[in-house]
Amino acid sequence: MNLTTHMPMAPRKTWILPAIVAAIAATVVAALGATITDLGPWYQGLAKPGWNPPDVVFPVGWTIIFALNTAAIVSAWRAAPTPKASDTIVGLFALNAFLNIGWSVLFFRMERPDWALVEVAFLLASIVSLIAYCGRYSRNAALLFVPYLLWVSFAALLNWAIVDLNGPFG
Repeated sequence: MNLTTHMPMAPRKTWILPAIVAAIAATVVAALGATITDLGPWYQGLAKPGWNPPDVVFPVGWTIIFALNTAAIVSAWRAAPTPKASDTIVGLFALNAFLNIGWSVLFFRMERPDWALVEVAFLLASIVSLIAYCGRYSRNAALLFVPYLLWVSFAALLNWAIVDLNGPFG
């Protein structure tokens, strides 16, 4: 007689609730970021480096990044072995969302690329934290965050170039 067939199975975490919550959170962050981003006269008047991509690239890139981030959070949350680990993942994601929106506020609404350049260091650190912490439980989650790290690193370089070409601000 095989005793393993009579042993209760450990409950598996469902993916539906975290996927819905992560998708809603990513959509809210994306919508706030899009609402805050103003590509009007002030932004158009900034000197930009020759390697600045066309404006249409950014919404496409952010859409892909947010989709990957949603998949990463769901993967990490499902793989987390304890509620405390799951809560930490959610907390890191929330901090990252706050910093992501904060960068847009500083750069576009306050028209302070110099302050945004300082803030982007914290945003990058939060992405590295997400990769490191989520990677403990899900290699896939860590890998799904890598394009986000690369994208924000590129944005930070672009931010630096804009400050260099246009400063001082304020």
